[in-house]
Amino acid sequence: MYAMYIWEKIPPHERRDLLVAWLALSAAFTLAMVWGQRLDPFIIGQFFIISLVTAGIAFIVHEMAHKFTAMKYGYWAEFQMNSMMLVVAVAMAALAGIVFAAPGATMIYGNYISREENGKISLAGPVSNLILLIPFAALIVIGQSAGSALLAIIGLVGVKVNAMIAAFNLLPVGPLDGAKILSWNPVIFAGVALIAFGILFGSLSGFF
Repeated sequence: MYAMYIWEKIPPHERRDLLVAWLALSAAFTLAMVWGQRLDPFIIGQFFIISLVTAGIAFIVHEMAHKFTAMKYGYWAEFQMNSMMLVVAVAMAALAGIVFAAPGATMIYGNYISREENGKISLAGPVSNLILLIPFAALIVIGQSAGSALLAIIGLVGVKVNAMIAAFNLLPVGPLDGAKILSWNPVIFAGVALIAFGILFGSLSGFF
């Protein structure tokens, strides 16, 4: 019943935007992971599936966390993709092996949003990615215990991607979540940012 409620709150045009952004981001991450390697369709297919499960889920959960937190406060919110930035993300991944993803944003509609509400709505996205670290970290352990390299790789990529998305969005600049959280509560901002950047550093330095 709750899943049906969530589905009904996502109109068809928003589902389309989410799907297109999900596929484009997965393609960008796939191209980045296989960049510089011999183009093997089987390997590309494997990495695309891994990207769908890791980067795709991280992106959708992040945006839906913004959306439903905003709706909790009585506002209407929906994700709107940025077609140009999706093209840029795929092109950069193909040409340079770098993922710079700004697929769009969850737009919030209301007469007045307080600083606290805006801060909490913004906080929901990065926190959702930090929560997703738990099941992906569990996949690393399960994969290693069961001798499944695929599960371990999915878990490892999932940890890195979610840490990266959380940390990037917590940068206190421009329209990113970090600026709104910092404006609302500097202590909460500092705590969440410390966790996100600490995990990101650990994952990139080979701690995981």
